[in-house]
Amino acid sequence: MQDRIEQSIEINAPVERVWRALTDHNEFGEWFRANLDGPFKVGEVTRGQITYPGYEHLEWVAIIKKMEHERLFAFAWCPGSRDSDLDPSTEPQTLVEFKLEATRDGTRLLISESGFSALPSDRRADAFRENSKGWEEQAKNIAAYVET
Repeated sequence: MQDRIEQSIEINAPVERVWRALTDHNEFGEWFRANLDGPFKVGEVTRGQITYPGYEHLEWVAIIKKMEHERLFAFAWCPGSRDSDLDPSTEPQTLVEFKLEATRDGTRLLISESGFSALPSDRRADAFRENSKGWEEQAKNIAAYVET
């Protein structure tokens, strides 16, 4: 079983625009499809409600790990869990990283999620499969959001 998902996309928008779409909680919620409860702050938990069709019953819960201006945004979360009362500080987590690099035509965005081996065995494979498809879709979503 693989432990890491990687999705790379070239976006026809400047790094500062992509960065804002990633790190402003309202903009993130627009393209990711989640209503988030407040700004992202390193070391703090952000919660919200997923609005993506078919997943509206799920809560979005993440601990913001890094915000290196216009270069790296990272959070940890508990993929594959259907428990809305989970405490992300005590649950097994994966790490999601968004790395930005300026290109001649805009921005290269690398999305990675690692740490699936830490998840309980009964949800590991499903979480990896679902998130592999999910990040492919979300890469398209952020590109469409910032390129308009």
